[in-house]
Amino acid sequence: MNRRLWLPLLALLTVSACRSVSVPSTTEEVPFIERQRLYAPGDYGSANWRIPALLCLDDGTLLAVNDKRKYNESDLPEDIDIVYRRSTDLGKTWSEPQTMIAGQGRGLGYGDPALVQCANGEVLCLFAGHNGYFQSTVAKPISVFLIHSSDRGRSWSDTVNLTSVLWDATSGYHGAFVASGNGLRLKHGRHAGRVLFAASLLRDGQYVSDNYVLYSDDNGRSWHRSQLAFSGGDESKLMELSDGRLLISVRRSGARGYNLSEDGGESWGEQGLWEEMATNACNGDMLRVNDTLILHSIPNSMQRERVSIFSSSDEGRSWHSPVSLFEGPSVYSSLTLLPDGTIGAFIEQNPSVACELWYYRFNLAWLRSQR
Repeated sequence: MNRRLWLPLLALLTVSACRSVSVPSTTEEVPFIERQRLYAPGDYGSANWRIPALLCLDDGTLLAVNDKRKYNESDLPEDIDIVYRRSTDLGKTWSEPQTMIAGQGRGLGYGDPALVQCANGEVLCLFAGHNGYFQSTVAKPISVFLIHSSDRGRSWSDTVNLTSVLWDATSGYHGAFVASGNGLRLKHGRHAGRVLFAASLLRDGQYVSDNYVLYSDDNGRSWHRSQLAFSGGDESKLMELSDGRLLISVRRSGARGYNLSEDGGESWGEQGLWEEMATNACNGDMLRVNDTLILHSIPNSMQRERVSIFSSSDEGRSWHSPVSLFEGPSVYSSLTLLPDGTIGAFIEQNPSVACELWYYRFNLAWLRSQR
């Protein structure tokens, strides 16, 4: 759950002032990057747009989900809608925004969507609702909701409240939310098909969060909470490694945190820090591109600016070669792998006080050319 942001007003790159910029190519050999603005302040009657989640489904459909922060930039308990757009041509064109769930006033809004596609094809979206994270109490909690789609994001079910799986009055916590962006579905091993989301739980009487994992082995019908994954963490992302272990990457100010699980996310080992990825405390994403490469998006700065792509060729043991996607003020990001092997990114950019949301598409040749 992001905090209220005070972002520096930096000069924008010339390219960011354009509605869209592209160097078209579909080959791996020729570097290319495309940029397209999906939402600007004032579009569709909203003052601000935040919290991107981007997922390429099994039929190649791109699903982009985010907060419509109608009146200001603030988090819950503000009045926020969750909206979505779909693309069937790798993000060249997009449907008009549709409302997944509409806020009904202050204290009755929804935000921070996170996506995963189950093995049976259903798409799950988890999100927070109603009270704010730091305002949450047993009597008036921030809630974690689930909504699902059986038609690849064209329509959505009623909500299911999952809050009680994560915490109750005896748990030592008084609030929880799931990190926006992407969840994870396991592809290998005895837990293949399991879907997981990283959650932050707020300690009683403190402004300190711990990370746990919410997981399901039946395509989202029932849910379980893991053991403690990271103490003193925040928004986190999960990755399945080639040897079957799970990696969690944890938001912190300074060196980013991590931990490993050997049992599909149920229990976790000794937490550590990536000193080579010292950044602003911000939400980012991890993406496996192939057997030898994992990417991580995060601001490459101690300020909320310069969203970049870090690379790991050793299964997340270390990170190197950060490449900037946007040099100016920029915050959250979500990554997905497209059917042609290119990479899609959905990014918050802040040319002024209010956020814009941009879609990027690029190939590995472009990443290599920028190092």
